Amino acid sequence: MSNLNLFTSATMQFSGFQKVFEEADFIIVGVPFDATSTYRSGARFAPAAIREASLNIETYSFRSGIDIEDLNIYDAGDLHVSGDTDETLRRVELVCSDVLNSGKVPVLIGGEHTITFGAAKSLRSKFAVVSFDAHLDLRDEYMDRKFCHATFMRRINEIIKPEKLIEVGVRAACKEELKYAAEAGNITYITPQKIENFGVKNISEEIRALLAGCMKVYLTIDMDALDPSYAPAVQNPEPEGLSVGMLLNILSSICDERIVAFDIVEVTPHYDSGVTTINAAKIIFEVLSFIYRSRLSNLGDQPT
Repeated sequence: MSNLNLFTSATMQFSGFQKVFEEADFIIVGVPFDATSTYRSGARFAPAAIREASLNIETYSFRSGIDIEDLNIYDAGDLHVSGDTDETLRRVELVCSDVLNSGKVPVLIGGEHTITFGAAKSLRSKFAVVSFDAHLDLRDEYMDRKFCHATFMRRINEIIKPEKLIEVGVRAACKEELKYAAEAGNITYITPQKIENFGVKNISEEIRALLAGCMKVYLTIDMDALDPSYAPAVQNPEPEGLSVGMLLNILSSICDERIVAFDIVEVTPHYDSGVTTINAAKIIFEVLSFIYRSRLSNLGDQPT
């Protein structure tokens, strides 16, 4: 736990229901970093705001039949970020490696989406990435930067080389990104229009089929995957997004014990009165309950 202790400081505790590190299955780490933000900065304030929201919403999931009180969670606090993007990503990688080596699931609360690169780099074996995002984030360069919130997914694909990269909720892209996605061979993107036309059940089955044979999954949720009517306080809002119910129903169907790491990113709390942070906290609750439900099912247990 050396890097975890070295690079994090305690804060208010997510959910309020805590175990000690050794007993925990899920390790919360805030990453208050938004140095490459180009439109609406402020995601560095999200970890504190989402933690506060988590203390003020109910904890039972009707989708999973699980209560957050029953999960083994440890909040390690916030990462000591650097003004240097590469150094921050290095620290994210080191901390996530510590958590993974302890047999636990790192749960990162961003911060901007660039942090996903550092976390994904900590996975040493083959894995798939499932990303919920309005944007492809596959540019080669953006505003003279190779590493930023608009390029990180391309860097993940080029440098870390996941087996598959599945992007859900996409509705904002440029020609360069579409060309790269078509030629990469391992990238699938699903638009909100496709989800509306084919339905959540069919899309969930498509994602599960794409993940067949993948033993590990990294799940990342950019809150701008949601329509701005549900999540107005994000760094780069885009119209025609997913509803909260649509997102949670897909997640309920695809989240299982193969998820070895998870992040939620791009909330800028000061752009609304709190609805986006409430939804972010709820999504974290639900995702953790879905993973826990899957683990119980594999053990032959059922939620009471």
